[in-house]
Amino acid sequence: MFRLLNVYTISAFAALGGALFGFEISSMSGVVGTDQYKSFYGNPVGTRQGVITSAMAAGSLVGALSSSFLADWLSRKVAIQLGTVVWCIGAAIQASSTGVKMLIIGRVVAGLCIGLTSSIVPIYQSEIAPRKVRGRIVSFQQFAITCGILIQYIIQYGCSFLDSAASFRVPWAIQAVPAIILFIGLFWFPRSPRWLASKDRWDEVLHILAILRTPNCDINDPLVLAEYKENEEQIWTERAEESNSYRELFGKKMRKRLFLGMAVQAWSQLSGTNFFLYFIVYILDSVRISNTLLFSLILYILFMVATIPSILWTDQWGRRPSMLVGSISMAFWLYLVGAPNQAYTWVITGHPAASHTILVSSYMATASFAASWGPVSWMYPTEIIPLRIRAKAVSISTATNWAINFMLGIFFIFGSFNIVAFIHVWLLAPETKQHTLEEMDEIFEHGDLSWRGLTGEHNVHRLDLLANDIRSNRLRQHQTVREKT
Repeated sequence: MFRLLNVYTISAFAALGGALFGFEISSMSGVVGTDQYKSFYGNPVGTRQGVITSAMAAGSLVGALSSSFLADWLSRKVAIQLGTVVWCIGAAIQASSTGVKMLIIGRVVAGLCIGLTSSIVPIYQSEIAPRKVRGRIVSFQQFAITCGILIQYIIQYGCSFLDSAASFRVPWAIQAVPAIILFIGLFWFPRSPRWLASKDRWDEVLHILAILRTPNCDINDPLVLAEYKENEEQIWTERAEESNSYRELFGKKMRKRLFLGMAVQAWSQLSGTNFFLYFIVYILDSVRISNTLLFSLILYILFMVATIPSILWTDQWGRRPSMLVGSISMAFWLYLVGAPNQAYTWVITGHPAASHTILVSSYMATASFAASWGPVSWMYPTEIIPLRIRAKAVSISTATNWAINFMLGIFFIFGSFNIVAFIHVWLLAPETKQHTLEEMDEIFEHGDLSWRGLTGEHNVHRLDLLANDIRSNRLRQHQTVREKT
């Protein structure tokens, strides 16, 4: 029987935080080419438009860096709610802006929310998800981003026919609606059981695990008790080490994990996909495509649809294969995008084959990212760091994402970055599929090269062993009672 409070509905609802990110991405791409926007803001181009577009990334960088403190102090859930309040303020400022300066301020404020939610939502999702479907659960974040991009663009397409400032004010104001829904809805959703464990609220931990893991909320279920016990052991182990500071994060033991998480986020940005999402209108203009709104809409639909395979099969494929194949695929298509520009000029006229090559390759590069690095870049950094410093590490890795958001260049550079990303993941990123978050210490301390994987006893999951032990103890107790009777 369907229950509202299961990991899928909870994670999908929390992913509205990702939808806000998507809304903000296309809040610019859908209006920069309209006459209404150009007329009202004095036709901002070049550096001026670049500052407007990148203002969100500046706010997101600050929001991401502050997310760890808020997530550990207020809880993951309440920190997300705080972010939605900030978002509504930013949306209001943008929708009522009277000039470029006010618009930039609104985008910076909205960016604070994006930094918070893009860091905390994947943590929340990974901490409530069972290990066997954790990749699928965290992939909801990327799918929500693509949905937000598409929905906002459709709204802007409809409003583009309004011959007034309402053509961009209405879409910017509508951005507040999903934030309000998320803020209210989260009151009925649980806190992260791992965050509750860190606060010694063990009765709540057991209750929430029972809700999330069993159809009848059975607190005596062996798997529930096994996960509860694993959380308890992990908390006491971490407390025995008496460290949860940034000093530990940059220490010898955790440094590799931190830099790995930062690198994954960096490579996702340096893949070049955001160039298409933000500036697809300019790319279409360069190849002399007249109906830019329609062809931009096709890109955003493809971006959303291409995310679905990752949601369905990332836990079967694994994180490493997704990143490795994605890097090679994106590099191939990005080189094809860059080749005609090298042979001709940035603006291509009279060469339909070259124009079609750029258009199709742009679509395919975006789809390759959506099916690989897009979802994995959110889930992987949340999986490889222990609970006591998870929020701090994820805030830094997500801040890396936003810092590099400022960096956009030519397609050959992006293609080369994907080749380097392939080498980096192949050599240094261990597989996290089917492992609990508490097993990450063993995975990283095992010491084998990442491409070899885990073998023998290191491939046995502690959660399964604990559940088997609980079942065995119950069976022995039952046999003892029967013998006595």
